[in-house]
Amino acid sequence: MVSISVIVPTFNEGPNVAPLVARLAAIESVAEVVFVDDSTDDTPGEIERVAATATVPVRLLHREIPTGGLGGAVLQGFDVATSDVCVVMDGDLQHPPEVIAQLVARFEQGDADIVVASRYAGEGSAAGLAGFTRLAVSRGSTLLTKAMFPRRLYGCSDPMTGFFLVDLNRIDRSVLRPQGFKILLEILARHTLRIAEVSFDFAGRNAGESKASVRQGIRFLRQLSSLRFGKMPAFALVGGIGAVVNVLIVWALTAVDIGYIWAAIVAAEATIIGNFLILDRYVFAEMKADASPFWRRFGQSFVFNNVEAAVRIPVMAVLVESWHISAAVATAATLAVAFVVRFVFHSLVVYRPRAAPATAAASTTAQSEPIRSARA
Repeated sequence: MVSISVIVPTFNEGPNVAPLVARLAAIESVAEVVFVDDSTDDTPGEIERVAATATVPVRLLHREIPTGGLGGAVLQGFDVATSDVCVVMDGDLQHPPEVIAQLVARFEQGDADIVVASRYAGEGSAAGLAGFTRLAVSRGSTLLTKAMFPRRLYGCSDPMTGFFLVDLNRIDRSVLRPQGFKILLEILARHTLRIAEVSFDFAGRNAGESKASVRQGIRFLRQLSSLRFGKMPAFALVGGIGAVVNVLIVWALTAVDIGYIWAAIVAAEATIIGNFLILDRYVFAEMKADASPFWRRFGQSFVFNNVEAAVRIPVMAVLVESWHISAAVATAATLAVAFVVRFVFHSLVVYRPRAAPATAAASTTAQSEPIRSARA
């Protein structure tokens, strides 16, 4: 029988720890339970208390500075797991531990790299989703995701689930860039894997509150966009907003009899700074740790964009003076042309890694000693 490590990311899940461990301990294939905890309450203390008497080895990795959301927690769990076969599940008991036996049995047939516990296959149910709105959002996002990755997700009815078994030997963890809850989507979209499914009933929460939020929804859309198109759509959105602001500034200043050249300079400087701050905070957020320090990134972006503006504004002047195009239209046209050059420069220069990113294993293993080991 395959021995598995169960990875459980937790956030303020204290009341769920004891019943979850008790149910996992009854499953023969479970070799260990690894809690990767981002809690702000006493959940780590509760995990330690439960581990002291558990009949299955329980390990705790408490992250003082969480990165990558739940998906990042799962990856760090993979790095410290003792088994090459891992089951990922939530800590709120909405994922019934007893289904693990079915995941393992399906995996042991030997024709799958990943086995998904699906709410939407066979006799599965999503009854545990709180209300019609969450159910509609879940089904809608599932359909959208499958439409965007029709080949990679073929055979997977529930790519949004957080309950699955995976053979770590079949995935390249270095290419994963988790941005929130949907670590399974990240894995499937970046690999060509043999997928199998078992159905399960998504239960109601045992305790605690749902972590779903508008913010998580935005992170999911960012993740989906990044997986499908890279960063260009988000970069384009920021650039588009900046372009609108740029045009409005030019229009407003020329309307009060300020020359269009000076108006264009003021508009360019304002949007160069504003665009960089937004890009740095949101679009390239996960690349900052391996890139140059903030002020160097800002300096590179600022200098490049000013050089670009120094080229673009004379071109705009030619369009206005020689072609008799309005200043606002000329500004919009030249900004559109500059977009591709800006994107390439920021992606390949400003946020270029200073060195190969360190693996999560190096930063987590030393912190992840077993709390209790009941089995050899």
